[in-house]
Amino acid sequence: MTEQAPRPVIVVVDDEPEILVALTDLLEDSFSVVATTSPVEALEILARRNDVDVIVSDQRMPEMGGDVMLARAREICDAQAILLTGYADIGAVAAALNQGRISFYSHKPWDPDALRAMIVQAADYHRLERELRTERQLLHGLLNNMRAGLGFKDAEGRFVRINHQAADFYDRDIATCLGQREEDLCDPVLLPALRAAEERMRDEGRDEAAIELPPQVGRTHGRWREFTRVVLNDGESPDVYSVVINRDITRQQEMEGRLRQAEKMQALGTMAGGIAHDFNNLLTAVLGSLELAHEMLPPEEGAVLRLLDNATAAARRGASLTRRLLNFSRPRDLSLEPIDVNALLHGMKDLLAQTVVSRQDKALPMPCSIIVDTAASDGGLPPVCTDAGQLELAVLNLCINAVDAMPDGGVIRVSTALKRVREVVAGTNLVPGSYVMVSVQDQGMGMSEETLARVFEPFFTTKDVGRGTGLGLSMIYGFVRHVGGEVQVHSTPGVGTRVDLCLPVQDGTVREGKVDEAVSSIMPDRPLRIMVVDDEPGVRAVTAGFLRARGHEVHDYAGGKAAVAALEAGLGPLDLVIMDVMMPEMGGQETAHRLQAIQPGLKVLYLTGYANLGTLPKGGNVMHKPFTRAGLAEQIGRIMRGGGDAGAQAGHG
Repeated sequence: MTEQAPRPVIVVVDDEPEILVALTDLLEDSFSVVATTSPVEALEILARRNDVDVIVSDQRMPEMGGDVMLARAREICDAQAILLTGYADIGAVAAALNQGRISFYSHKPWDPDALRAMIVQAADYHRLERELRTERQLLHGLLNNMRAGLGFKDAEGRFVRINHQAADFYDRDIATCLGQREEDLCDPVLLPALRAAEERMRDEGRDEAAIELPPQVGRTHGRWREFTRVVLNDGESPDVYSVVINRDITRQQEMEGRLRQAEKMQALGTMAGGIAHDFNNLLTAVLGSLELAHEMLPPEEGAVLRLLDNATAAARRGASLTRRLLNFSRPRDLSLEPIDVNALLHGMKDLLAQTVVSRQDKALPMPCSIIVDTAASDGGLPPVCTDAGQLELAVLNLCINAVDAMPDGGVIRVSTALKRVREVVAGTNLVPGSYVMVSVQDQGMGMSEETLARVFEPFFTTKDVGRGTGLGLSMIYGFVRHVGGEVQVHSTPGVGTRVDLCLPVQDGTVREGKVDEAVSSIMPDRPLRIMVVDDEPGVRAVTAGFLRARGHEVHDYAGGKAAVAALEAGLGPLDLVIMDVMMPEMGGQETAHRLQAIQPGLKVLYLTGYANLGTLPKGGNVMHKPFTRAGLAEQIGRIMRGGGDAGAQAGHG
């Protein structure tokens, strides 16, 4: 059922109550009637209401003549006016008509059918006039305020309306463009693309294409321009018009190019990092075992020692190759600096809006819209230390995913908030502290539990072939964790999805440097009670062997759960814990927090085979695999001497 239009509103003015009653009885079946005997009160009514369509007024009234009242009404109201008068007032009627104060008049006594028809005509005319005025206002507002170029053309392709942005693209003013065809105004090098687009529009009724502009055009109008052409024909009017919209999409194209490149590099980096992690564990076991074997042999075993030296040199070359692999897998071009997240998102509003519009499938009529809402956190968020460009790419990628997830249209909301974590969140990168949370929420199809479980896997995608690489979320995941944050996804099938980027409010950074193995270590003068936690048996055995050779008491465990259970069971006070960062079930940071909850102030040295900032503790003591016995001894000496985060050095073998 279609919604019925409201009934026209009629104000009736006559100083005789009997006439008001008669007019009300005549009109109230089809109109909303407001009646008064006072022209002064009628003017007050008109000043309060803006929905009056027609004023029907008597001419002869004691307070004010009808022609005078209608003249004053014209200053505050656009309603049509009808004057009721006797033959003796024909002069006043003529004067009012000449001045444009009234549209119709009727003699008293009136013919009911004729008067009703007159009022219906006046009301229809007023409604049409108001609709035309609204359409004109909307059109002019669109033309004057739209950032893109906008032009309307007649059936022969001549511009009948055009805004400044479109005229500027043709290097003309508006007056020059009116009445001209687009092919007469544009640069000649664009003619082939223009004619092809016009042909597609005639065949399909619509065309949308992105064009890379030649240098002579692109220097002033951007390197990439998107043109949208649509035929405007309601099927009733014989006149056929078309609209052409053009806008600069250079930044969007560059951002999409950066997105594609980042996705490729992230996939390769993930692979390289995984390989490097495994190789570093192997090399740690190999180098450590060779070093221990070397010390166990007497000097007279020269031939065997030379073979061990050759194997050690080869393993160290392998370590050097692995470091190169890590240099590739880690984003070396990150520009980490304090970022105001709210200001960054507000600066992206136009880009996000344009991307959302351009990303929509042409076959889907339902539009998507985007809201950047930081009102709840404006002025109240601390800065985060991150890379502004990478964060922009992450938000842009999430918004693109949101559009693809809403084939029936909807609203995408980008918001921020301050998140406080009070305890370690198992299975995540979240440890106690403050985080700035950037959320992108859609009203799309949502995801099942099975899909949600695989959402961060590289190359996993739910999109059709050719519409996605499956690298978007894995790229975002890698970037956010690289800067010490976490990505959380909440989704309900049929309701929508929200992705939260939790960026830590950082109070320190991990520093890397070299340990000079020639520097002698100043070790404590007493044996230490040290816990070693590593899921790799070879690495665990070598680390424990290095420590026992120094006379320390060592307790080694294959995982975080076993280590925590041992300390809870009364293992006794420890001087130091040495543990791997990346372990299954319970990671290094979570294990450390639980151990320190049992023994406050417990010192921790982290070992890592993959130097990812997202997995390393801020300001912690970190040593990179593979390492030598001398390097490990130097690191322990720094920590026990109270070097604290100065011990966050890289060990080299």
